[in-house]
Amino acid sequence: MTRVLAIDQGTSATKAVVADASGPLVDVDVAVGGTTYDGDAIEQDPEALLASIVAAGTAALGHDRVAAVGLGNQGETVLAWDVRTGDPLGPALSWQDRRSATCVDALGPQTRAFLLELTGLPADPYFAAPKMTWLRSQVDTSSGHVAITTIDAWTNFRLTGEFVTDAATASRTMLLDPRTLEWSPDAITCFGLEGLPQPRIVACDSPIGTTDAFGPALPVVGAIVDQQAALLAQDCRQPGTAKCTYGTGAFLLANIGREHRPSAGGLATSLAWAFADGSRASCVDGQVYTVGAGVSWLERIGLIDSPADLDLLGGAVSDSAGAVFLPSLAGIGAPLWRPDARGAWRGLSLATTRERLVRAFCEGIAGQVAVLADSVSRDIGTPLTSLQVDGGLTRSRVTMQAQADLLGVPVHVYPHACATALGIAALALRGLEGPGAEDPLVGGWTPSATYLPDMDPSAARARVAEFAAALEGS
Repeated sequence: MTRVLAIDQGTSATKAVVADASGPLVDVDVAVGGTTYDGDAIEQDPEALLASIVAAGTAALGHDRVAAVGLGNQGETVLAWDVRTGDPLGPALSWQDRRSATCVDALGPQTRAFLLELTGLPADPYFAAPKMTWLRSQVDTSSGHVAITTIDAWTNFRLTGEFVTDAATASRTMLLDPRTLEWSPDAITCFGLEGLPQPRIVACDSPIGTTDAFGPALPVVGAIVDQQAALLAQDCRQPGTAKCTYGTGAFLLANIGREHRPSAGGLATSLAWAFADGSRASCVDGQVYTVGAGVSWLERIGLIDSPADLDLLGGAVSDSAGAVFLPSLAGIGAPLWRPDARGAWRGLSLATTRERLVRAFCEGIAGQVAVLADSVSRDIGTPLTSLQVDGGLTRSRVTMQAQADLLGVPVHVYPHACATALGIAALALRGLEGPGAEDPLVGGWTPSATYLPDMDPSAARARVAEFAAALEGS
């Protein structure tokens, strides 16, 4: 059975998985260092990111033989670099970086409307192009040898020597025409990025090149942005199917089929994937920017000692006694697109305790995801009948039960801790062996846990409306 190495390069860690069509065989996590936080400025050391890829991949391989390597990436993280040498010209701007808000503000209403219609993405500093605009103002690009790209194009170059990006990642930039799968000269002009070299765009299951970074020379086959990889891994290949990943942030994605159109509910529309045989799908997505990052914040301020306290403390009380938490610590994405918003606890009283603050945190995450689910329902034309979930916060029983209660539908937990990597592995298998080779890996999985709603439906709807109103007023 064909084995592949799949690498998921994330914000705080890189996961490398050896897998075949039956599932994961080996997985290795390597922490990513070199991240700095200074208000709206959130930067990462690109060499540290690359080193984590090499370390994780090498450790996962051990003495295993694999047929190919597949690569996943953070999506909206960008950097400037020399296309002759591959040397970075400074730190990478994390997808969480908000300094490009001024570049977004400079776009006029007509330009914003044009970009939304063209790309499906609202103008927001979350996406790559505004960050590229801001970065160009900080870097001398007059030599003609400077590229400002998403992190994957640099990683691909350093690993294979090829200057490429995949179609799904390109669709997160605000520079791609998703109908032609080519860079849009008009969008590039809107962001003042003319004259910069752009990577070649390839299908998500295409060969990219060859690398010897992990020991023996291996073909690199398959590349995709992280959240779309998880969508594939959880077999959300039919329109109307949805998943939510609870990692550094929470990302709710729903397949909307081949047609690429702006969201009716204020979400972002991007490519789910585009394959070499011409088949493709688009998806809508909404984001809660600080989920795992929010848990880390709770630890830093001393409210919890470890993530286990979410259940130990939050599960020790039956409700939050009216306390409401808004998890907008790094702004609000869909559907309001408010990068200036900030998190808050509301409704505090003398009945508020440490336990109830923690419970309010868990319910706040679930509440914002439920608000996003209402927007997803408008795009797919029907309410969700279930939600498939993965990521670290799915280990919190309090959070997942709150999610099921507020959605009013079953929540099914993905059985592996490496959904993104398995989606990448599926692409590598498809690229090696043809369409359908990914079916055994992504189809027919059994949840490790299912949470059923246990709240009166009218009470749940009222609670979600409360969260929506609080977000509107934040």
